[in-house]
Amino acid sequence: MNDPRALFDLSGKVACVTGASSGLGRQAALALARAGAKVVGVARRASALDSMCDEIGERAARVSADISDRSGIQALVEDIGAPFGAPDIVIHAAGLNTRQAADDVTHEGWDNTLAINLTAPFFLSQSLVPAMKAKGWGRIVNFASLQTTRAFPGGIAYGATKGAIGQLTRAMAESWSPFGITANAIGPGFFPTELTAAVFDDPDRAARNAAQTCLGRNGRMEDIEGPVLFLCSDASSYVTGQVLMVDGGFTAK
Repeated sequence: MNDPRALFDLSGKVACVTGASSGLGRQAALALARAGAKVVGVARRASALDSMCDEIGERAARVSADISDRSGIQALVEDIGAPFGAPDIVIHAAGLNTRQAADDVTHEGWDNTLAINLTAPFFLSQSLVPAMKAKGWGRIVNFASLQTTRAFPGGIAYGATKGAIGQLTRAMAESWSPFGITANAIGPGFFPTELTAAVFDDPDRAARNAAQTCLGRNGRMEDIEGPVLFLCSDASSYVTGQVLMVDGGFTAK
């Protein structure tokens, strides 16, 4: 009988994580490293990425870059592959939420939100897929949201991108899964990250959100690790085109 733990073993794999400087992206990077992967973190803040690399050690590297710059994608791909080789796994955890009400959305806010939340995950994946095809194995994990299916105040631009992420994930699966590349998404509920600071800075609001879940609590950072390892490993080899909500049952109620 095979050891079921081997299904989650990422030894020999290379993972790229955008948004690895903080929040769920950083937590995902740490989890992948503990499972044996070599990890390349991508974000704009070099000092925060250095902290991640220090915690992981020699199996981590960082690339400081602005993923919203479409003209720099090819150079970014080369930088990502330089430390350990072309990635087998890519997690798109970088995100932007301007929290502008519909009447106040600016052209700049809209364009920046789409560039980071939607455009970058597609074009970076597109550029990394050829190496995955050559290996016959790959994992793409996008970050969806409660707003993939729910409308929140001040979330029209963010929600539009996260709704699109659901369809992008399905379309990626249709296009690339025949080559051994699965494409799935994680939809986090409320976790205490920089992106949700406005929520957790208001204890009453945080408590109301917790009360809306089936579990009666908001997310803890470690809650993201199991789903990440599942979707990035052989444990999910027959799972593709799915959005896995990691929200304590918020969207079930």
